Amino acid sequence: MTTVASPGDGLRVRQAERADLLAVHRIEQVSFPQPWPFDAFERYLGEPGFLVADGEAIVGYVVADSVPNHGRPLGHIKDIAVRERHRGAGIGSTLLERALGVLDARGVSSVKLEVRESNTGAQRLYREFGFVHRRTVPRYYSDGEDALVLVCDQ
Repeated sequence: MTTVASPGDGLRVRQAERADLLAVHRIEQVSFPQPWPFDAFERYLGEPGFLVADGEAIVGYVVADSVPNHGRPLGHIKDIAVRERHRGAGIGSTLLERALGVLDARGVSSVKLEVRESNTGAQRLYREFGFVHRRTVPRYYSDGEDALVLVCDQ
């Protein structure tokens, strides 16, 4: 995947590489109460929808893929996070926009994601991209919190 400029001086969005995994995993651990294990990220290496925001260091990432759904691929934003000190600079928006572009190029017309009911910041970002609440999954997370399932038609 070609690197492209994004918010901030010298920041690029590119496909994740093995050397990025430790930084991605560290961001994951401090961003979520139920972080993905390291090997979960390893499984997505080489996937076009596993992207990192890279400056002098990895400052964010997104994991997106598609699955068959009644004969048409359904996109899924599986994970997205930005280092806390870099939030609010448009990096999450850029990562999400690029991931949606990757999914669109793969023929995806609809994209879903799950977000914690308490994560209003992420919900605001997703709504800016046209995601709408379709349903709530009670006690989706191991701590008992509900998940909102949001969907966007591209």
